[in-house]
Amino acid sequence: MNYLWAFIVGGLFCVVAQILIDKTKLTPARILVGYVVAGVILGAFGVYKPLIDFAGASATTPLTGFGYLISKGVREAVDKQGLLGALTGGLSAAAGGTAAAICFGFLASLVFKSKTK
Repeated sequence: MNYLWAFIVGGLFCVVAQILIDKTKLTPARILVGYVVAGVILGAFGVYKPLIDFAGASATTPLTGFGYLISKGVREAVDKQGLLGALTGGLSAAAGGTAAAICFGFLASLVFKSKTK
């Protein structure tokens, strides 16, 4: 049953994004930024954590999960370091995933040749 809920929640994220692309004049980049900001806002109000507990990886993988991760890191760093934590918390919380994305992107660039459109 966990897999079904993960599929449904992840699918709903995708459906909302597709509707925004099809029905509005928003660019995909603005929609992606909106998803990150929504994750930060939902994390700040404490709404996103129950969604993660319910849906698992389908709530942590998309960009809303990245926004939640940043807000959670900032909150924890501010509790430990004070105001300086507001500047460093998001970076340290997301450093592992960001570093992995950069490394895997670099490895893919070594294997595949890019083409211009």
